[in-house]
Amino acid sequence: MKILTFIIILFSTMSKAQDFANFGKYQKQNQEVISQNIVPNSVLMGDSITEGWFATDPNFFTKNNFVGRGIGGQVTSQMLLRFREDVIKLKPKRVIILAGTNDIAENQGPISLDKVFGNIVSMAELAKANNIKVVLCSVLPAYDFPWRKDMQPSDKVIALNKMIKDYAQKNKITYVDYHSVLKDEKNGLSKEIAEDGIHPTKLGYEKMEAILMKNLK
Repeated sequence: MKILTFIIILFSTMSKAQDFANFGKYQKQNQEVISQNIVPNSVLMGDSITEGWFATDPNFFTKNNFVGRGIGGQVTSQMLLRFREDVIKLKPKRVIILAGTNDIAENQGPISLDKVFGNIVSMAELAKANNIKVVLCSVLPAYDFPWRKDMQPSDKVIALNKMIKDYAQKNKITYVDYHSVLKDEKNGLSKEIAEDGIHPTKLGYEKMEAILMKNLK
C-alpha cells in the first residue's frame, strides 16, 4: 500500500514538473473561446490575484468581455511560457498584465528585479508583435508575505513598479497604478483591502476595478 501511495505521489510530481507553466489549466476554456470565434475585449494575465479576481467577481469579467488567465503561485517566467497559449491564440483586443508578486516572494527561487522586469517586457513585446494592445499594471503593495515571513518586500515592489512605469511611459503603453492608490502607511495593504495582506477582498477588487476602468477609458 505504501509503495502504491509513493508511485501515485511520484507520478503526480512528475506530471506537474512536466507542465511547469501549467498549460493545462485553461486548455479547455481556450479551445472554447477559439472554436466559438469569441474575441475577448481583454485577457487579464497574472497570478493568484488575477485568478481570485474572477472567482470573487465573475460578473465584472462577463459584463466587460474580459477573460481571466491568472494562476496561483506563478512567477513571470511561467506566465511568459504560457503567454502564447493563454493570450495570443485568443486574439484579444488587449492584454492586461499584473505580475511580479511571486517573483519578489522567490516562489521559484531568488531572481533579480531586472530579470523579472525582462519577463514582463517580453510579454508586452509578444503582444505588440501580434497586434494586441498592452496594459501594464503596478504590482500591488506588499509589506510582507504570509508564506515568506522573513522578507520585507515593500521596497522591491516599489522599485519594480518604477521600472514598469518608466517602460510604459517610454513606449506609450497604458500604466495602471494600483499601488499608489491602495497602499497604506507601511506600503502594504490594509486588512480591509486584503485580509492576508496580499490577496484582495471583494472591496479590494472593487477598488481595483474602479482604478482599471478609469485607465481604460
